[in-house]
Amino acid sequence: MAAVASPPASPARRSTTTPAPQASRRRRPLPGRIAVNAVLLAVSLAYVLPLLWMLLASVSHTNSFRLTWPSSLTLGNFDAILNVDTTYRPLFDSLLLCGFGTLVTVVVSVLAAYPLSRYRSRLRRPFLYTILFSTGLPITAVMIPVYSMFVQVNLIDSMPGTTLFLAASALPFGIWLMKSFMDGVPIVLEESARIDGANTLQVLWRIVLPLMRPGVIVVTIFTFIGMWGNFFVPFILLLSPEKLPASVSVFTFLSAHDQTQYGQLSAFSMLYSLPVVMLYLLLSRKLGGGFALGGALKG
Repeated sequence: MAAVASPPASPARRSTTTPAPQASRRRRPLPGRIAVNAVLLAVSLAYVLPLLWMLLASVSHTNSFRLTWPSSLTLGNFDAILNVDTTYRPLFDSLLLCGFGTLVTVVVSVLAAYPLSRYRSRLRRPFLYTILFSTGLPITAVMIPVYSMFVQVNLIDSMPGTTLFLAASALPFGIWLMKSFMDGVPIVLEESARIDGANTLQVLWRIVLPLMRPGVIVVTIFTFIGMWGNFFVPFILLLSPEKLPASVSVFTFLSAHDQTQYGQLSAFSMLYSLPVVMLYLLLSRKLGGGFALGGALKG
């Protein structure tokens, strides 16, 4: 009887274990981390303390500049400012100025950024440098000639004229930021839409804008916040008290004779901050997705 040959021995398997990867980054030494955390904590306190003072002063009986815990809470400061002349009308005027000014800025920024992002020209680079220079130009440097021009064209104390100037002053930053976001939209998608027969406005409205929606939201928020806190422009161009926005009417709470109503000023400041906070909360939900390309490609 023949012996059954045993199967050949299988070759030894190679070890599948790999050496542990080295740490890609070294941890900061403990003294360095402590120093960085201390600096960040100091910066945070510099922002938190004024907000805490404003909150406590708005519900306090005492009319003091010191940061003290109130002995008893009161809503009398809010009752004193919740009227048409002090709060409601200035806030409404601010919403009109900043709302329409932001709308004009965003629309014109989109229309101006699209050719700068998609077309090449000899004047493109000088124009972009001019826009970049305009973003750093202080508004106080041009207010005297602007005031003179508004007097000549009879636009002094005009809400539409002030709105257009606020929009014009925010345009350089809006165009530059909008172009940066628009550069991230793939041009291949536009070419596919043009093959299907879409014109330029259809491509901009149906392809580019949906993909750069987070960029439009960022420009909207930054533009509205900049206009909302602008004091100098409406203070110079608007003369009638019933047309002054909240950024200027807050000046009425201050006094040069040590009669400043700190409680009412703090209460008004909290109400003045609400529209900006609400705008950010409403629009910030749309910023998390980045540039969503879903639905843009033809199936």
